[in-house]
Amino acid sequence: MRRVLSALAAVSIAAAVLPVAAEAQTSQRQRDRGSSGQQADGAENAPSRAPRIAPLRRRPNAGPCPFVKVLYDAARYVELEGGRAAVSNVAYTGEIEGVSADCEYREADPIRLDMDILFELGRGEKAAGDQKTYRYWVAVTERNNAILAKEYFDLPVDFDGQRTASVHEQRTIVIPRAGIDTSGGNFEVLIGFDVTPEMAEFNRSGSRFRVNAGVPAQASAPNQ
Repeated sequence: MRRVLSALAAVSIAAAVLPVAAEAQTSQRQRDRGSSGQQADGAENAPSRAPRIAPLRRRPNAGPCPFVKVLYDAARYVELEGGRAAVSNVAYTGEIEGVSADCEYREADPIRLDMDILFELGRGEKAAGDQKTYRYWVAVTERNNAILAKEYFDLPVDFDGQRTASVHEQRTIVIPRAGIDTSGGNFEVLIGFDVTPEMAEFNRSGSRFRVNAGVPAQASAPNQ
């Protein structure tokens, strides 16, 4: 954090100094023209303006960022009382709606990966209360290969009397690199709920509840 603050302070100082330096150069040019007795007309007579915003240079990463994905089998959480797939048996539900991520690494530094994970959560008829602590995990894998590390996190949710809730969870992980030639493209980061084998099978089958599931369809009016 200290390095980031120092960099921001340096940018602020540079932005403040550049216009002053440009102004000083402009004044010097005007004095030189005045002493030589040369007259300028129209556009040449107008004083030069220093740029209001100094362009910033961003150093590129040493390589691409790791791939970040949600594992399909663990993308949804459906807690069913008695294990029977029916709306009346639903306790708590959850879905990982999306993930945005960015990374930073240079030279031989490890990869710092910042993620913002959007969770959409719900409670059904069998929910025991307004509070529910979900559990999810983040795993780092060698791309298309073995898992290198996996960590679990708790996600406490207060529905506050509502049926649904949206939660943004921000996580930062650090991935060591074997050497300066190891890029983020060698890694894959997977995210998922901590689900039971039955939940995983439910997700794998593509089963899901519609918003209006269990609501009887209205009879159409008879033809006149």
